[in-house]
Amino acid sequence: MSIETQVDLYAHYMSTFIDGLRTASATDAGGATVALDTAVRGIGAKMRACHDGGRRIMLIGNGGSAGICSHLATDFSKNGGMRATAFNDSSVLTCLGNDYGYEHVFAKQVEWHGVGGDMLIAISSSGRSLNILNAVTAARQLNCIIVTLSGFKPDNPLRSLGDINIYFPSSEYGFVEVGHLAILHAALDIQMGWQGKV
Repeated sequence: MSIETQVDLYAHYMSTFIDGLRTASATDAGGATVALDTAVRGIGAKMRACHDGGRRIMLIGNGGSAGICSHLATDFSKNGGMRATAFNDSSVLTCLGNDYGYEHVFAKQVEWHGVGGDMLIAISSSGRSLNILNAVTAARQLNCIIVTLSGFKPDNPLRSLGDINIYFPSSEYGFVEVGHLAILHAALDIQMGWQGKV
């Protein structure tokens, strides 16, 4: 493959990703479409209100999404000044997986630590991970605010379970995962006052 072809392939990859960001969509708890800008601003406002009300932001995800959770919990806390925790400590996950089954590793932590008014950010590329779906159910029972981020098939079950649901229209893990990270970073940065500064 020539250098020129490689450059063209990279440009095509990036334009495909950017198109995915532009066509990502959002819905509310009733399934109604919400403008993505409104949804992203809403996530940022809900995060700030959650913190200001003495509550915390809980983040859950598997694999690459777990990495996104760790990254964002750090940035929400350090840069945003908000209480945020990623529920992906390896000792806790292996303990709960062994004792209750992997499908309950996040739900149990939500039950232990969550209270009404907390926010759960649930990230799953497929939107079908049972441990994520179970945690959302646990958070709903506690009256938490729920934000979901999913991808792959548009009818995935996670997409209909949050108060705000973000869907990235791709079946490629790389696009979906980086898209989720970018969207949540945008929610933080805009909430912190970003207005187009370079």
